[in-house]
Amino acid sequence: MKKLLIAVTAISGVAANALQAKEYKLSSPDGHLVVTVDAGKRLTWSLCHDSVSVITPSPVSLSLGERKLPGENPRVSKVSRRSVDSSFATPFYKKAEVKDAYNEMTLRLSGGLSVIFRAYDDGAAYRLRLSGKGERHVTSEEAVFNFAGDYKAFVPYVNDLRDSGYPYSYSFESYYDESPLSEMYADSLAIVPLMVELPGNRKALLMEGDLQGYPGMFLVKGKDANSVEARFAPVPLSEKVGGFNRLNLIPTETAPYIAEIDGDVELPWRAVVVTSDDGSLADCDMAQRLAAPSRIADTGWIKPGKVAWDWWNNWNVTGVDFVAGVNTPTYKHYIDFAAENGLEYIIVDEGWSRESLMQPVSDIDIAEVVRYGKEKGVGVILWARWRDVDKEMAEAFPHYARLGVAGFKVDFFDRDDQRVVESMTRIADLAAANHLLLDLHGMKATGIQRTYPNVVNFEGVKGLENYKWLPVVDGKPGVDVMRYDVTAPFIRMAAGPMDYTPGAMVNAAPGNYRSINDTPMSFGTRAHQIAMYVVYEAPLQMLADSPGAYRSNPESLEFISEIPTVFDETQVLSGKVGEYVAIARRKGDTWYVGALTSMTPRSLELPLSFLSPGVGYEAVTMSDGVNVARNGADCRRNSVKVDSSSSLDAVMASGGGFAAIIKPQK
Repeated sequence: MKKLLIAVTAISGVAANALQAKEYKLSSPDGHLVVTVDAGKRLTWSLCHDSVSVITPSPVSLSLGERKLPGENPRVSKVSRRSVDSSFATPFYKKAEVKDAYNEMTLRLSGGLSVIFRAYDDGAAYRLRLSGKGERHVTSEEAVFNFAGDYKAFVPYVNDLRDSGYPYSYSFESYYDESPLSEMYADSLAIVPLMVELPGNRKALLMEGDLQGYPGMFLVKGKDANSVEARFAPVPLSEKVGGFNRLNLIPTETAPYIAEIDGDVELPWRAVVVTSDDGSLADCDMAQRLAAPSRIADTGWIKPGKVAWDWWNNWNVTGVDFVAGVNTPTYKHYIDFAAENGLEYIIVDEGWSRESLMQPVSDIDIAEVVRYGKEKGVGVILWARWRDVDKEMAEAFPHYARLGVAGFKVDFFDRDDQRVVESMTRIADLAAANHLLLDLHGMKATGIQRTYPNVVNFEGVKGLENYKWLPVVDGKPGVDVMRYDVTAPFIRMAAGPMDYTPGAMVNAAPGNYRSINDTPMSFGTRAHQIAMYVVYEAPLQMLADSPGAYRSNPESLEFISEIPTVFDETQVLSGKVGEYVAIARRKGDTWYVGALTSMTPRSLELPLSFLSPGVGYEAVTMSDGVNVARNGADCRRNSVKVDSSSSLDAVMASGGGFAAIIKPQK
């Protein structure tokens, strides 16, 4: 049920005394967070949390050609305020409903510009609104985040460019460089979210929201030592096929502006999430709150679920009488595996089509694979390059929808300039019209999953695929992947779901790790991989390893298969960025618990006070085995009777994990 309570007040241009003020304040509903807007010589905004400075005065402006809005000495002609206390249903999320409570203030300025500020209990955001007629060019947007000190930041730098001559073509997958703000690389872009540590254990997370019809926000080291500011990709005028394996479209010529706008427009939100509790970041709803409401009236056809995936295990099917590969018998085998284990989908990944989505290779009969899947109750999702979908979706989407294909995994966007963002919206809209799910790779999450809930997942994460090419140093990855695994839930996941693709059944202990393509392995423990199915949000969740690997590990397979992909309730039990995280999620009357640790072994006592009082439960757990230091796959299953007064001891080895499924006793 949607609840809504709005109080609105307005100060018009005739209230001269009020408009003589140069400073305007806006508090969060709980009063702990205060936004201050200064309309003196320049328009700036600042943010405090319990009198601790989060953002010091930071300028806001937009340039249309040579005209800067607002200019010097901005004039505020109207101030409007409202308070909202509402909630909205989220059927494809980590909870069934999101509370949306905030105070809002809109300043109307000259030149058709308004700035909307919102203060939530856990952060603040602003967006620019432009009114006018005709086409205009946005040459730049000034979005600056000044901090009071040289605080430590977790910076996801852009690297591994798709074209060395074009800095804005990137997969949106980054590990985190940890350094003071003053030591950020001046010549490097970073992606959002980006986290800054503040005094008093506070954290500030820089985000954007409701990205539509406008380029996405990158961040760079600001002009001041403790500053971060936005950068935006220019509008592309021409493109070439290139990039990774010639899978991308790379701009070869760009315009001297970042966006073309027409008529009245609202730009994306610039947001700062603020918390004094690390765990709150792992349960952040800001992206959902700032996104536009769903544009799909009937969502009954949208079905989240788990997927038997082919690419990571390199189509490594064994014990069969056919040659495995991108062919019909192989995908029927994946369908059989999915059906046996209650998995909703398979993916037919890269290699099934030629240069056109309408030209499947001769070895695979897509219609027959889909027919066989329907017979077994398993949906089929097709992989596709973005550049092919962008060009062919008007023909391809209706065609494959008629065949019964469930959706598309659209890959290698690897840009978020205005053209690509507009394309993403068109793809989501047409896919919804044809009842097709979408899993977007090479694109970051910014809230469109609320606006188009058929967008069931995003990549934009350093997931399991990276284990196939990580550098190896003394039998360990040359990157601290375990630290990343317990950092991403607090930073990357705040923007939305992430297609990490967990589930490796070959698990390497330190000293034993190798990068292998055909029989890939993960670093860390089996329990670490299993716990990801609870910790990581993914309405469309992969089982990355081969059917044979799972069948050889029936206890792990049974446990993973039972974990849902969307939930009714989420509670973060404990966590510290870069160290560990423990999360409990409920679906119906069953609770699912997952915990991950870094390379530091640790024991967590997890109180079960979230269980219904007076009810007896059985907890089935998967934890690190006693010999896991020698063999990362050593995993122990246990069963114990519990109730709301009980606790579970999550004893985790280096790079370890813990998971539990807790059901009421019959």
